[in-house]
Amino acid sequence: MAYKRSPLMEERMAGARERILVAARELVAAGGYRNAPVTAVAAQAGVSTGLIYRHFPSKAELFVEVLNAAVAHEMTILEGIAAGSEPAPERLRLAIIAFVRRALAGPGLAHAFIVEPVDPEVDAERLRGRLRFGGVFRALVEDGIASGAFPAQDVDVTAACIVGAFTEALVGPTAPSRQAHRDEHALAESISAFCLRAAGG
Repeated sequence: MAYKRSPLMEERMAGARERILVAARELVAAGGYRNAPVTAVAAQAGVSTGLIYRHFPSKAELFVEVLNAAVAHEMTILEGIAAGSEPAPERLRLAIIAFVRRALAGPGLAHAFIVEPVDPEVDAERLRGRLRFGGVFRALVEDGIASGAFPAQDVDVTAACIVGAFTEALVGPTAPSRQAHRDEHALAESISAFCLRAAGG
């Protein structure tokens, strides 16, 4: 007869898994992927390394899940802005500003998710995350074209360039060696203004 976990055991396992994910995210935010070896994650979460590997077969799979959770959260914010009633250029501006401000508020995590060298599996997932962001901007550019706010253009290329522009612009400001930006509001506005010009707004 196959062993079946009790509801209490399932709850404990789920709680441990969540603690592991939170610990990994906190360590990455504090010092990047290099700051989050499995032993450190285990200590932070208050579990054994063996338990981590019961939930995540590899460190890369653990970080993929941390990344996916962060991307899903950002997508909720971006999609909420994109669904607003403002004209398309304004929604595009607000979406970029929101992303930039959140990255500057959590620079360690943002830098890790944007540019820090990682395992190939994590890097592949990072690319998929950017494509998901691109989907939001693609829809905004399409709305702008339909309303006459943007000229006709290849929306896939424009969306990819917008995501590439604002993520690249954040590499320096979120890097471990960064210096505090004098005016984060002005930086966010500059990045969004460039992206709007790129779309023809």
